Amino acid sequence: MTGFEIKLRSINDVKEFVRIANMYDHDIDLISGRYIVDAKSIMGIFSLDLSLPIRVEVHEGDTEGLMKELKSFITD
Repeated sequence: MTGFEIKLRSINDVKEFVRIANMYDHDIDLISGRYIVDAKSIMGIFSLDLSLPIRVEVHEGDTEGLMKELKSFITD
């Protein structure tokens, strides 16, 4: 399992993030505080506090390719 933090600053960021996440077959979760949602669920993402960084947990698969595509959302 691989994890990293992202920041989604707008509705367009959320839509783009979900579009990218749905290109991958493996499970991807978003964690914010005690809440865990499916990264492929736009409704789930909007239930999180988007003013805070969100932890992405990738369970298997092409993590490097996913991280490359999400580069603009990843916090340093």
